[in-house]
Amino acid sequence: MNKKQIVFIMNPISGTVSKAGIPHIIEANLDKEKFDYTIRETQYAGHASVIAEEAKDEKADIVVAVGGDGTVNEVARAIVQSDTALAILPCGSGNGLARHLMLPMNIKGAIRIINQCEIHCLDYGTINNIPFFCTCGMGFDAFISMKFAMSGKRGPISYVENVLKEGLKYKPETYEIEDETGTKRYKAFLISCANASQYGNDAYIAPQASMSDGLMDVIIMEPFDVLEAPQISIDMFNKTLNKNSKIKTFKTKKIHIHRDQPGVIHYDGDPLMMGEDIDIELIAKGIKILVNPTADKRMRKPNLIQNAFSEFFNDIHQVREDITRQTRHIQALNKMLQRKLNL
Repeated sequence: MNKKQIVFIMNPISGTVSKAGIPHIIEANLDKEKFDYTIRETQYAGHASVIAEEAKDEKADIVVAVGGDGTVNEVARAIVQSDTALAILPCGSGNGLARHLMLPMNIKGAIRIINQCEIHCLDYGTINNIPFFCTCGMGFDAFISMKFAMSGKRGPISYVENVLKEGLKYKPETYEIEDETGTKRYKAFLISCANASQYGNDAYIAPQASMSDGLMDVIIMEPFDVLEAPQISIDMFNKTLNKNSKIKTFKTKKIHIHRDQPGVIHYDGDPLMMGEDIDIELIAKGIKILVNPTADKRMRKPNLIQNAFSEFFNDIHQVREDITRQTRHIQALNKMLQRKLNL
């Protein structure tokens, strides 16, 4: 049996996990009857793409991104539309794609998945021709990605610090979104286009998203007040965000977004400045990825308690909105009566 050629591409400084012991774990756990392997370390930003491209050109069967979502993106975008497959050893701060694929979050477990070597052709997306594999977007999440990158700190605590510090100051923007059904205008806190279900750290921005349906999920988060923010957070971690009254969502293959001015976007959590016009497209079955053959996809769905919890609190929100509308209506009637009676 011919052995498969596998190249591990390791970013020594990404994420929050030390990588010093990983070569020993690979040597001890990789099935060397199936694989011949090499390990390459990245030296600079973008180097993972260069190494992955070289591996693809040398007909490597699999390249393994050892790092976080940024490293995964660098490796994956070099091997789209090729016979070389992507595998992941997750050791970043969010691990959004690895979590969506239900890979083990420990290195030994992730290597066991590689040993099983089950490969599927899955979807990916592009934003102004830049590939993304998990999510891309603009608005608050892109703004926070930029702040997070500027802070130089890694990990969920730093991310939450930025969200809490900047959240109440952020001003929603107006967007024109064009798809096959026409053009609509939205005032939005953020717009996210999801190929996979989550940002990372089990924050599900698109709990219904699939990487094999040929469609991306578009999530429009409308402006909300400080009292509504906790419920949005709860829904995100409970996989019930699509039930929240502040969320509009639909599936499509392609959209064009126009905004009033240039600004930051993100692709797989990496921030980048872009202009007013943005094209986002889903490329079906464009990348080969090693998957977890024993993953229970039902775990991506909310359970009965999570569903009930979400519906209860969103019903309370609806009642509150109805009361507010009725109060405004009564106040308007009172003013009209006062004018009629010259009070």
